[in-house]
Amino acid sequence: MSTFEHDHLIRNINSALSPFRKSQSEVMKGFAQLAQASMAEGAISAKHKELIALAIGVTQKCSGCIGFHTKALHRLGATRLELEEMLSIAVYMGGGPALMYSAEALSAWDKLVEAV
Repeated sequence: MSTFEHDHLIRNINSALSPFRKSQSEVMKGFAQLAQASMAEGAISAKHKELIALAIGVTQKCSGCIGFHTKALHRLGATRLELEEMLSIAVYMGGGPALMYSAEALSAWDKLVEAV
């Protein structure tokens, strides 16, 4: 289970990337445009796209991804049951390591819900 706070992790990532955003502004603008375009409502809803993104973050063992995409899912009105069903697929596809990061995603979710 995660031993850190995802809200702090998100702030730390944003803070650490601040100089990079300035020195590599065109790259970061391109990344932001890619993110915005790929996550926009379309044939697949924004919520379902965030579920997919979180599943990839879990299977790729990316704590920052877990923090950012769990926060987005909470904002988009996802339920814990939707989160858990998606995580079951991530575990199926990613095995034991995905199960460990699923615990991290559940912990991040619970902390977001408690903060509301």
